[in-house]
Amino acid sequence: MNKITHLMKTQFRRRTHGLRAGKRPAFLPCFLLPLALWAVSVPRAAQPKSEIDEINTEFHFLGPDDTLLIHEEEGRLKGQIDAYQNDDESDTVLSYVLTIGIRKEDHVEFKTAEIHRKYFRFSGAIERGSGHEEKDEDFLRLVGELQIITVNGDTGGESVERRQVVLKSLSADEISDQ
Repeated sequence: MNKITHLMKTQFRRRTHGLRAGKRPAFLPCFLLPLALWAVSVPRAAQPKSEIDEINTEFHFLGPDDTLLIHEEEGRLKGQIDAYQNDDESDTVLSYVLTIGIRKEDHVEFKTAEIHRKYFRFSGAIERGSGHEEKDEDFLRLVGELQIITVNGDTGGESVERRQVVLKSLSADEISDQ
């Protein structure tokens, strides 16, 4: 074996022996430091901002004359559901006030007060509809799951009816007619 080959093998054994013994080679920190600095300096993709600034409108609800009014202030939702009753009920319209309502980006959730052992919960998204301007019908949509909760008066237990809904905003003409 010539001297150069012997010297190379000896150096290789020393390096690999150090790696097997749990020692780090000297070049590793020199390689990792620039890599770490590059990873920190790479700009992160920004969270997509919603194209819908605020929700301040009325939506069609379950019945033909039922409406959902939402007013948004800094991510908090206020409003009510006006549900028309059949002739058997003592009240013509029941107004379920939103007790909890939040919006984060395009996700919307709300819960109403309980009236006559019934209340509503919604979880879904706010989306652009087929309307082109804010005054158009179906300019905005609430798309998601609506829960209709009925409370048993004797036991206090709740039964939940779940519906996938698309609630479309009313046009300016429909809002002014009411």
